[in-house]
Amino acid sequence: MKIGIFDSGVGGLTVMHEALKLMPNEDYVFYADTRHVPYGEKSKDEVRQYVIEAADYLAAQNIKALVIACNTATSIAVTDLRQRYDFPVIGIEPAVKPAVQNSIIKHKKVLVLATRLTLNEEKFHNLVKSIDTEDIVESVPMPGLVQLAEERKFGDEDVLPYLEQALGDLDLRQYGTVVLGCTHFPYFRSNLCRFFPEEVDIIDGSNGTARHLQHVLEERGQIGDGTGQMNFVKSGVTAESPEEMMDYRHLMGLLS
Repeated sequence: MKIGIFDSGVGGLTVMHEALKLMPNEDYVFYADTRHVPYGEKSKDEVRQYVIEAADYLAAQNIKALVIACNTATSIAVTDLRQRYDFPVIGIEPAVKPAVQNSIIKHKKVLVLATRLTLNEEKFHNLVKSIDTEDIVESVPMPGLVQLAEERKFGDEDVLPYLEQALGDLDLRQYGTVVLGCTHFPYFRSNLCRFFPEEVDIIDGSNGTARHLQHVLEERGQIGDGTGQMNFVKSGVTAESPEEMMDYRHLMGLLS
């Protein structure tokens, strides 16, 4: 049986990359909803429908677990999906808790970067409210990073001007931790490291999500029964061309 991993685009590969490191003896099917990316600027009803369509496709692929490797999709649809299927559905959320713990020690603030829809959702506000007792969490929507990732523009010549436009008015020295609250954003870790002061920690939830998946499969006695095979699907169409396969493998190589 396979592990299904879903995202609006290629961002979820950052989660699959972490899952492969922890569980190389699993088979994976990765679904990128490239027809509808980006989700972060769409309505909740639209996103919910797209997610359910993708999840139904994956459910028919003999999967033993589904990872919603998209913060926006998790915030909107994970409850619906857990009621819809018998297999485990693993979501992802911004790594606010470790960021707050880290920044309190530093006597600094936390900056969460995510899509507008993720930041506007009640799920995110409840998460921050439950953890941020010191009122140190701030957030900025960064939809442009999703677009840059989907266009495969990772160079400083494209990324740094956008970071300056989106974050240039902030005093970057006041932050101790930056949270990458969208799975597309780890592709830009090196750019962000050059943009923020050296002492700022930059974290995301990909590894924690992969570890949670591993724990759930271990509890169910369903760990390690594959060969490391990876299949890729783009909005319901299997990616089979050498160019597509090379593109996905290149993107995962950027994370190594």
